[in-house]
Amino acid sequence: MKADADKCIACKRCFPYCPMGRIQTFKRHEKIPGRVYIEIDQERCTDCGVCLRANICPVKALYQPETPWPREVRSILSNPLIEFKGSQVPGRGTEEMKTNDVSGRFRPGEVGVGIELGRPGVGAYFRDVEIVAMELAPLGYEFAEENPITHFMTDKKTGKLREDILNEKATSAIVEGKCKLEQLPVILEAIKRAAQKVSSVFTVEVITKVPLEGEIPVKPVLEELGYWYSINTKNNMGLGEPPFKFYEE
Repeated sequence: MKADADKCIACKRCFPYCPMGRIQTFKRHEKIPGRVYIEIDQERCTDCGVCLRANICPVKALYQPETPWPREVRSILSNPLIEFKGSQVPGRGTEEMKTNDVSGRFRPGEVGVGIELGRPGVGAYFRDVEIVAMELAPLGYEFAEENPITHFMTDKKTGKLREDILNEKATSAIVEGKCKLEQLPVILEAIKRAAQKVSSVFTVEVITKVPLEGEIPVKPVLEELGYWYSINTKNNMGLGEPPFKFYEE
């Protein structure tokens, strides 16, 4: 995202709309005496488009220039209106993590594990995303094929990402996949190790089907390991129908 120096009047109205807080500097116009305009930190801007979509600029100075690769990856992960071709849904995750469970990806005895780096208000470089992915890869963690992060891997067996995107930054990025329920303690310990190495913040999501008995399979695992958790549920209200049934009626 950039500001047109000939239009910008440095009114500061766009400042609070930047999730990364990168619209903060001023620069004097080279050709117009006394004119000051804002300059967006291109290194840390994630091209999320929030400031532009807010339509807050009174002189329409904000604009999104065409972004060549690898910078293009910033908007793919950060702009919620851009649809990633691999997942066919906008944003960082797959449909399975955004809506009701209708694909049957998480089967009984399996746990979906998502690690979202960068939010709130910090952002994440892909070099930090790679650290998390490489901690998980050797442990039998199965990366979600449709997720953008998986798409950018050069080797899913190691979790290695493309070298050309490591210095790019996103508002947030989700490492998404699943493991067997009995593997969950090992996976969580690997995530804890990764937390000591990354310079960002992240949250961990553990997703499991609730059997007919009503018990939450991951709850005793989290309690035994001493993790704080918040129980959130997704209830199918007719928006989608599973292609098959897990349990006998």
